[in-house]
Amino acid sequence: MRNDKLHLILKETFGYQTFRFDQLEIINSILDGKDTLAIMPTGGGKSLCYQIPALYSEGVCLVISPLISLMQDQVMNLEEFGVASCFLNSSQSYEEKKEVQRRVRNGEAKILYVSPEGVLSPSIMNFLDQITISLIAIDEAHCVSQWGHEFRKDYTRLYELKNWFPEVPLIALTATADEKTRRDISHQLSLKDPQTFVSSFDRPNIKYMIHERGDEIKQLNEFISASHSDDTGIVYCLSRKKVEKVAKELSNLGYHAIPYHAGLSPQTRERNQELFNREEQIIVVATIAFGMGIDRPDVRFVAHLDLPKSVESYYQETGRAGRDGKESSAWMIYGLQDVVKISQMLETTEAHENYKKVARHKLDSMLSLCETIQCRRHYLLNYFGEQTGQHCGSCDSCLEPAETWDASIDAQKLLSTIYRTGQNFGSNYIIDVLRGSKNTKVIERRHDRLSVYGIGKDLPKNHWNHMIRQMIHLGYIGIKNWEYRNLCLLEKSRGVLAGTSPIYLRRQSDKRARLGLQKASTKNKHMDHERHELFEELRSLRGEIAEEKKVPPYIVFNDKTLHEMCVFLPRNASDFLMINGVGQKKYEQYGALFLRKIADHQIHV
Repeated sequence: MRNDKLHLILKETFGYQTFRFDQLEIINSILDGKDTLAIMPTGGGKSLCYQIPALYSEGVCLVISPLISLMQDQVMNLEEFGVASCFLNSSQSYEEKKEVQRRVRNGEAKILYVSPEGVLSPSIMNFLDQITISLIAIDEAHCVSQWGHEFRKDYTRLYELKNWFPEVPLIALTATADEKTRRDISHQLSLKDPQTFVSSFDRPNIKYMIHERGDEIKQLNEFISASHSDDTGIVYCLSRKKVEKVAKELSNLGYHAIPYHAGLSPQTRERNQELFNREEQIIVVATIAFGMGIDRPDVRFVAHLDLPKSVESYYQETGRAGRDGKESSAWMIYGLQDVVKISQMLETTEAHENYKKVARHKLDSMLSLCETIQCRRHYLLNYFGEQTGQHCGSCDSCLEPAETWDASIDAQKLLSTIYRTGQNFGSNYIIDVLRGSKNTKVIERRHDRLSVYGIGKDLPKNHWNHMIRQMIHLGYIGIKNWEYRNLCLLEKSRGVLAGTSPIYLRRQSDKRARLGLQKASTKNKHMDHERHELFEELRSLRGEIAEEKKVPPYIVFNDKTLHEMCVFLPRNASDFLMINGVGQKKYEQYGALFLRKIADHQIHV
């Protein structure tokens, strides 16, 4: 009986025919009164795991959400589905907060969003004591763990909620947490014998492409123009200065590009966030400050111009593409300087050595993803403990497998140069010696008299840089001083120098990048219905409604729902309610308008 009612809520309220992943099991765990930890991919429907129990149960569901913009989007979206909800945060006036509390007390709202910074304040705790709480949901729960990739200190006190409301079930939700982080989340939140659900980490609609950095703006432009010229996307950069530069250069190339980082004024950040939510074919260039607040389902690409700090960060950020399940791209370029920058930032922090050790390991794993010659998706899934022996056939490694070559002789030259110069210099200096540079410092140190001087002059600088990066990843070369980036030999290099251990490296090639762009650009962007004119008409209608209501277009209907309308061509209420994403409230609001537009189009075809 319970499951029947849950399915009814899913269909009539949210317009979905079936539960996905472990949604139903997670919901039942909560309704059985058990603390629950849910790991689900971005776009996998985590929110429904607490929204449906909230509608099923008496009382109010309390949701701890990390960003004001995310709360606002969630409430706006729920109101469109006819679900009464509200939030309490610092953006509201005293009168607005009092009105929210009145609504909650009177049973006029089923879901209440509060920030981690505000929920434990005396005023809000006093208010929570006066209402019946059916469930506590901790969103983006990886922020609780010091081993997570976006640790937030305010999350560390959330265990107090469990102590304050010991009989209320608590659910912690995140898209990215390895086994160690999952254990830490349960411990930090004081979860009692939690039921843990780990859905597949696979995002089969995302195509992963990773290339070495050359001319980054040229590479980015080639990628966007070939694969996503009319799409919405996100470009991530490591620094605020680079964000501004890249946004300006993309604008000069004719793209609608805007910057987003923590150094902008609150008004500018809010305006740019609003532009990104509401406009079609827009690109936001951002630091990771533009992160967890993204709920837009039709982001078609995420590009990284700098190396993320961990595989978890990379997975979380790339997961913001294709939340609607349509084919999307995760594209990245990287270089050795990225590793040096991140390592320097880490070593200069005052973090505990245990944290630094874990962070170094995470960075090594991220570099391994870049340098691997195996399937990118296979590597990602294995990293999160999901075993798969199959290649995906849609990442750059599968589309054009990397060539390898016997690098033993060049490796001996490189390792010998590092050794002969005393293992006290960075990569640029080592390459100068290898290539016989007349650099003043090389001459002053009399390194031009070494036997290794000039033994690599027949090969270009980028060849040696490429080798250094791979040999660091493979454990032949270490960096013993991150401030000065000094290279040193590791134990593994002995066999190479002795000639007893051959070394094979990935061959540097621009062909793979070009082929990846060509194959990425052949994707079917409009599914199989071939009713592109109708899709544009529906999208235009959606835009007019969104403009009138002052909400983002995807809040009305997302692209996937519009495409389903083009496929099935609904003729009446019964047909329209069968479309995914169309619940009873949305049909009542928009059904007649969209049915008329579909009928008019068919008359004129």
